[in-house]
Amino acid sequence: MDSFAEPYTRQGDDISIEQVRQNIALLEDEHRKAGMTLSGRIIHVCHYLPIAATFEQAQASTDIGVLSPPATPPTKASEVPPADVAEPVEGETERKPGSQWSLSPRHGHAAMISGIRSLSHSHEQLIVGWTGDIFSSPTDKVPVDSITPENRADFEDALNNYLPKESDPDDERDRKTKYVPVWLDDKVAHGHYDGYCKQTLWPLFHYLLWQDVATEYSSADSHYPFYEAANAAFARRISDIYRPGDLIWVHDYHLLLVPKLVRESIPEAVLGLFVHTPFPSSEVFRCLPRECLPLALVYSWAFRTRVLGRKEILDGMLGANLVCFQTYSYSRHFISTCIRVCGYETTTRGIDVEGHVTAVMHCPVGIDAERVARDITRPGIKPKLEALRNLYEGKKIIVGRDKLDVVKGVLQKLRAFEKLLQDYPQWVGNVVMIQVTSPALTDSPKLERMVSELVAHINGEYGSLDFIPVHHYHQQLKKDEFYALLSVSDLAVITPLRDGMNTTSMEFVIAQNDTGKNPSVLSEFMGISKNMEDALLVNPWNLGDVAAAINQGLIMDPKEKAARHAKLYKVVTTHTSHTWAAVLVKMLLGQMGLSGTARQTPYIPQEQLDRCYKRAQKRLFLFDYDGTLAPIVKTPSMATPSDATLEALEKLSQDPKNIVWIISGRDGAFLEQHLGHLTNIGFSAEHGGFVRERGSKEWTNFTKNLDMSWMAEVEEIFKYYTERTTGSHIEMKKSSITWHYRATDPEWGQFQCRQCQDLLENNLAHKRPIEVLVGKKNLEVRPIAVNKGEIVKRILYQNPDADFIFCAGDDKTDEDMFRALLLFPPGVKKVTMPAPVSVTLVDDPGAQPVDLKIEAEAVFTTAVGHSSKRTLAAWHVNTPHEVVEHTLALVKDVPFTLPPVPVPAPAAADGGHEKAGI
Repeated sequence: MDSFAEPYTRQGDDISIEQVRQNIALLEDEHRKAGMTLSGRIIHVCHYLPIAATFEQAQASTDIGVLSPPATPPTKASEVPPADVAEPVEGETERKPGSQWSLSPRHGHAAMISGIRSLSHSHEQLIVGWTGDIFSSPTDKVPVDSITPENRADFEDALNNYLPKESDPDDERDRKTKYVPVWLDDKVAHGHYDGYCKQTLWPLFHYLLWQDVATEYSSADSHYPFYEAANAAFARRISDIYRPGDLIWVHDYHLLLVPKLVRESIPEAVLGLFVHTPFPSSEVFRCLPRECLPLALVYSWAFRTRVLGRKEILDGMLGANLVCFQTYSYSRHFISTCIRVCGYETTTRGIDVEGHVTAVMHCPVGIDAERVARDITRPGIKPKLEALRNLYEGKKIIVGRDKLDVVKGVLQKLRAFEKLLQDYPQWVGNVVMIQVTSPALTDSPKLERMVSELVAHINGEYGSLDFIPVHHYHQQLKKDEFYALLSVSDLAVITPLRDGMNTTSMEFVIAQNDTGKNPSVLSEFMGISKNMEDALLVNPWNLGDVAAAINQGLIMDPKEKAARHAKLYKVVTTHTSHTWAAVLVKMLLGQMGLSGTARQTPYIPQEQLDRCYKRAQKRLFLFDYDGTLAPIVKTPSMATPSDATLEALEKLSQDPKNIVWIISGRDGAFLEQHLGHLTNIGFSAEHGGFVRERGSKEWTNFTKNLDMSWMAEVEEIFKYYTERTTGSHIEMKKSSITWHYRATDPEWGQFQCRQCQDLLENNLAHKRPIEVLVGKKNLEVRPIAVNKGEIVKRILYQNPDADFIFCAGDDKTDEDMFRALLLFPPGVKKVTMPAPVSVTLVDDPGAQPVDLKIEAEAVFTTAVGHSSKRTLAAWHVNTPHEVVEHTLALVKDVPFTLPPVPVPAPAAADGGHEKAGI
């Protein structure tokens, strides 16, 4: 994960599609043998269905299609047009007899949809997507709220019987692909896509920062509820159709909140997120507007109300088991952003979010090479190709085809062509550039005017009556015209300023296979540039280098052309959309096989807890503090117990059958200040270093008989790293020493922590009776004999007749408590406990073993956090509030009056936080 030189593909991904499918089958067999549930279905969640719909009441069928939304944001909110624009497509619409619905293919995202459909060889496919705007004619839109439930059911029936026109008549794979519509209110749908997606996220992901900050902040505030509501609608639709064992893939930046929303409703879901766009560096991503949403802007359909912004987007993405990008650099940017913006830490498995680990990988999208090769042989192409050759006979032809979109770099490309004519005058009169710009959904009149003016300038400067150097066509090309143009060209120039995937560059390679095997000039800022290294890669901002690359391509030796083309052709035909889809499935199945991924800690059963509590005669309650009884807060001194927490502790400790302990990493001064008035509760401070027994005011030092001379050596090491890590500091406790780096640069602090940990473990820990613990943004060194687990053993040893145990904690130090309570190996029902070190060290060196009364059913070890968190606990709850709720439910019949909490004088010692990440 720290490598900056990772190759474009991972080892094993460059094998044939048949081998990838065999690997998938082997993985599935292994998982089934291991007891994992697999349904054989894959749910793909896309913004749009790949089908356009027309709702007709008494009208003839119309041959229509819908352009897939292109990627240009409007410059002003007022310029946002409708999201769908209907226009004729090649082929006929399909209409079921007696139905009011006509269906036709939707243009765009052909590679993604082709890849999804290819998985039907081995899996049942479900494509979940928005219906798109519904039209009754090419210009008349039907409001979605006017479509009755009966009409919607009829539409779903039409979808169930729909087959894409491009499928082979005898190909059954499309029959295994089902389409699941998501119905969105018109206002939500367009606020989601035309608003937040295109005006906020799209510019951000393509490194376009907003000029008018005030208006953009206002826009972000007003459109985020639509984005959230649309994502919530998708999540609900997934929950409706989900079956245990389904694999879920969510696609692209329109649905970044969906993974977390699905995780909340289906904790056991195996879910991946693929981001098709670039992902910016952390310094760019942190520019995402973050504002509190005014209550007046909260709509009744909104999923929830909260502060909106960059962390919410990242948390939504991290709800997935696997987040995948086009390139390694995009995945590295994402990891860095999660570290720097959210403060999360990374492991070898991925990004750790409160115990839930999200893997981050990359896998490039290809094209359907077989389909493209088949389309290029269509009979309508050859006549058009010959016509182009005759029209430009004797001249080299440079081809460019882009959306008229600021990030596509059309202006920079034209300036580079002008630079070519200026620096290499021999090409004047001998080369033409055919630049086709397809209209973007949100065309910029300013950009169109600038392009037209630049074309006129070049033609005026270098053209003549019989020679026009630049031919600019602002229109949609039919498929035959497009492939003819690619086939006839001597050079393709595709130089976007920023792009995720560009299919034209790969289609050009296939089109050239039977013609001139000519080269292409590609931008190094394209997502696919890494594996197209045999093309001429350029920085589109460097006009001189682009001009030189164009000249190099035009004069290239035929042998070099053929050699470069052969390598590119192999890449394009090997890394296809089919391979991409299969590798995604393989990677997601691989995540299921990782330790901790398949096991979901079940939620604590309240009924069983109540039953065991009521029948017990002696009960032990063992609580961690920070993150368990009080929520994690940024400032340690603010982690004070709530009234509900104090009520729960007071009620529990009033019952003579209950023995309540708080086992914390805090120092004794903090516990005395906030909880010292609860005299029936025992306290353990500094991870077991000090103990105050129930009913006592005195603290027992468990380290007084230990050799603590190692603290001076550790302090010197920590000082060394503190001097070299700005923002770090050392916290000295009586029984341990901690180095905190929360306020440092996140990545530098984590690197220094690992270096320091390595030094301590290899040079000191094996010589001294100490252990090194990595916490949340800290590194702690403590005696081996002092930890929370030893205190739990001591309490249990002193109360062998206890027949109920409830133990709750949230972080790594609490795993010692859970480990101490793993009392029942398989087949064991009765346990004899030897005297723990914490008893022989302090109370009685000759203490003998005792028989425990406890039964396995009555031990409730409970981790606070996500169900997929790696823990030794048997149960889990989600938040500290739920710990308090469950304990209050046990003592709901106990009367209680909240006593006044004494406020002692401020403690002299610094009450450091027990959690490294606070």
